[in-house]
Amino acid sequence: MPLTRIEATRHVAAPPAVIFTLLCDPAGHVAIDSSGMLQSAEGATVTSAGDSFLVHMDRESLNDRPLGKYDVTVIITRLEPDAVIEWTIGVFGRERIGHLYGYELQPDGDGTRVTSYYDWSQVTASPARDKAFPVIPEFALRATLGILARTVEQGAASFRAAG
Repeated sequence: MPLTRIEATRHVAAPPAVIFTLLCDPAGHVAIDSSGMLQSAEGATVTSAGDSFLVHMDRESLNDRPLGKYDVTVIITRLEPDAVIEWTIGVFGRERIGHLYGYELQPDGDGTRVTSYYDWSQVTASPARDKAFPVIPEFALRATLGILARTVEQGAASFRAAG
């Protein structure tokens, strides 16, 4: 059976509420992205499932498909304050593919145990799916967690300036 989910976990020396605030802010996603694909974001802070925001992307940083610059809509599928944020991606004029990204936050001593995951199990099984996924490798999830840790541990409230 092919792999359909990857995840990475890291202890971050910040409380769940601080991390969750960053993850609910569209500019926060851009600020911590390790892939280089997220260029900027537009939209309000998300507060519940169904909320969405726009992200300007540049696939050239992955150098895997000649998609160039394009926009996606991040659609929140699950949101539990200070605990879980999960989303899927919509591309204008196309049906949602069905892959999910998310973060789970658990208090852990002097900080938070943060798990970042990427799940494409809801994408219709096919040889094309098995070849195309995962778009983002595990090391990119781990690298993003490192940037997230650096951002919140340094008390960087300036991540808003990145958007």
